[in-house]
Amino acid sequence: MKKKVILAFSGGLDTSYCAKYLSETLGYDVYAVTVNTGGFSKEEEKELERKALNLGVKEYRCVDAQEDYYNSCVKYLIFGNVLKNNTYPLSVSAERTIQAQEIAKYAIEVQADAIAHGSTGAGNDQVRFDLIFQVMCPNIEIITPIRDMALSREEEIEFLKEHGYEMEFQKAQYSVNKGLWGTSVGGKETLTSRNYLPEEAFPSQIKETQPSELEIEFKNGEVVGVNGESFEHSVYAIQKIEELASAYGIGRDIHVGDTIVGIKGRVGFEAAAASVIIKAHHLLEKHTLSKYQQMMKSQLSDWYGNWLHEALFLDPVMRNIESFLVDSQKTVTGKVFVTLHPYRFILNGIESDHDLMSDKFGSYGEANRAWTGEDVKGYTKIVSNSLNIYHQINQNIN
Repeated sequence: MKKKVILAFSGGLDTSYCAKYLSETLGYDVYAVTVNTGGFSKEEEKELERKALNLGVKEYRCVDAQEDYYNSCVKYLIFGNVLKNNTYPLSVSAERTIQAQEIAKYAIEVQADAIAHGSTGAGNDQVRFDLIFQVMCPNIEIITPIRDMALSREEEIEFLKEHGYEMEFQKAQYSVNKGLWGTSVGGKETLTSRNYLPEEAFPSQIKETQPSELEIEFKNGEVVGVNGESFEHSVYAIQKIEELASAYGIGRDIHVGDTIVGIKGRVGFEAAAASVIIKAHHLLEKHTLSKYQQMMKSQLSDWYGNWLHEALFLDPVMRNIESFLVDSQKTVTGKVFVTLHPYRFILNGIESDHDLMSDKFGSYGEANRAWTGEDVKGYTKIVSNSLNIYHQINQNIN
């Protein structure tokens, strides 16, 4: 009886090579799994299944993890307004962690002997996959042919041809990875420190040039409505905002960061929905949260994003931070009004029953209704007391 291997399958050259190598060279029964975190249409799923079966896998499965991806990860990225290095909404970082968990669950379900993925030895994904597998199913072997044999593209194509599988593996000018929370774009420009991606590199080309209004409704920090339309799950509200905002070329940028393996990396991305939602959500929080809630959230959210990027999603501290983030969203309910323009958007304002900018207490720079001038004089005298002592004693220090 052949051993079972679960292959994380994307349909590209690397995982196509793995499917053939694992079955015909190593003699495994290959169970190919694609985890859809918002990157595949139904037609694309069918094409992936066709490819996998043509490669000789014993079984193919596509797991729809879009709602689980949102529930376990994306909503916390929204609650935390997470942008790594103030730029990147962690589109791929978050996806890989969830995909790895789904693959590990399947491997346990079918009592697999091994799990395989097509990562190279140069990037972050190898760590994200390996770490999740080692924690969730430590007794299952991990096989990584591309990484272990340092194969070239040409060697992979030649091997597939020799084993009767031929298709056009044309090297795309730009590598694109699409998901619910954004699309990464890599090319020759991102291998440099100088050059920006050209217009044609981005998958969503500009279709709209005239400004349009966008109304986003939040309930306890989650997107529940778009332009007056309600959605049964926030995934579909995000997809609607992506459809509207990507038509303007919104959310494009290049992220520069530190990889898990210790080198600097540069990747382009377009994340229209993520960019608009995070900024809209942050604006609503500025109106509805206290000063110290915002300060603590900012610090914990940075840690959350960094640890997610570094493949530490399963550390229990992440659940602790998530509990804080959920609790912080009790008053983050209301509407945010946005104007979409080509390449940019404007946050016009908010409406919320929890808006702390209430004229019952005063209007900034205009009128005070809940205190007197004498109150302020006394307050500032006490607050300045320690500073006054310090500067009186240390007058001779520059």
